[in-house]
Amino acid sequence: MMLQDGSTQLLCLTASSGVPLFTRGASRQLPFSVIGSLNGVHMFGGGQGAVLSSCETEAGGSVVWRVFRDSVMLIAVSRGGGEEQQVRLRRLLENAWSCMVLVLGQDELVQVKNVERLKKELRSCFFLIDQLLEEKLEGILGSLTHCADSLLPPNASILQETVDGFARAADSEFGCLIVHGRIASATEKWWRLAPQEVILLSAFIRSVSSSGSVSCDHPVFLPQGSPTVAHRLLRFQLLPGVDVCVLCGPTPSLHGAEAGLVGSFWSPLAETLRECVALGERCLPDSVALRPDVLALLLINRETRRSISCVQMFPHHHTLPKARCWELLRSFYIFCTSRYFSQEETACDPSEEQAHAGDFLQGFTHQPQQCYLVTEECKSFGLQTPQHQLFLLSSPAVPTFTLQALATQTLTDILAATGF
Repeated sequence: MMLQDGSTQLLCLTASSGVPLFTRGASRQLPFSVIGSLNGVHMFGGGQGAVLSSCETEAGGSVVWRVFRDSVMLIAVSRGGGEEQQVRLRRLLENAWSCMVLVLGQDELVQVKNVERLKKELRSCFFLIDQLLEEKLEGILGSLTHCADSLLPPNASILQETVDGFARAADSEFGCLIVHGRIASATEKWWRLAPQEVILLSAFIRSVSSSGSVSCDHPVFLPQGSPTVAHRLLRFQLLPGVDVCVLCGPTPSLHGAEAGLVGSFWSPLAETLRECVALGERCLPDSVALRPDVLALLLINRETRRSISCVQMFPHHHTLPKARCWELLRSFYIFCTSRYFSQEETACDPSEEQAHAGDFLQGFTHQPQQCYLVTEECKSFGLQTPQHQLFLLSSPAVPTFTLQALATQTLTDILAATGF
């Protein structure tokens, strides 16, 4: 495979001729001959009436192909194998294509007149694509779950009123407040955007915010809602780690909004915003008391397409490193959704999702509601209801027979305190 352990490489080529457009990911790139072979075997299958979507190599690696709009082919190559890895790679290809549409628009990608010009334009997408590949932002799981990473602030109602008012004053129905990369509040129309659009816009704002700018005005396309007509994304930093943004038309100007709206709406809420920042990665208000034997959790609201996640660290307890907890939480989510639970809304065609469904879902007519996994590092429990999915990691010392009660009580406590 010629890739480093744990690394993933993303290849982008023209679908018709196989001309490489870019390569991102592993520091040691695949040779041009291997890239040509990966494209060639896919084209050969297409010529024989077969669609090659994925395979595993003898060395234990995975390769996933997908062609978008008969124009661009994306190939993901990873050192790891198994169904879980292929689920992650398929989601990576969906998100990478949508990143390209978000920044450039669909017409630029479908109506290719000059390949060399397209190569240069695609460089403006690298900051987003690299964020998807690196997956270094602890607690940001939306690119995997396609649910918006959220934070539950202690003063939700006043934040909601202010976001709504700020958006209206900016001649927009689409406004959002982001804290530590998670959505703390948003207008109703923002939540009505396609889930993938909400996630990619959040990723875009995180990237722009990390650049150090206090405000920006960017044209963006909505991959599903408006792939050919750009909107303006106005983003303003209120505090370090706190950003507010709106999607709008030609008005207002960046300077006009910054000078006339930001201070008047948000200065009175400075202390409230600081309280949101103080929540950090916990995402939950102090009214929610998690048991000490809960190492990490991911809670998804299946109706609103939102999620909250956190890792608990207790210095006086022997626990896993925080980064490892996030890694295990990701893996457990993929384990559950690839085998037992229904994976949430995705950009894949339903027929493609069915083709990749786990053995359990293909062999049984009923829908599982619970599952668990015991390893040396932790014990994990998954709980599914019509409205929620909870993925919980607990200490290995927790008796296995109590996992169900622990997960059920945790879900009940969170919903009772927050209404999430």
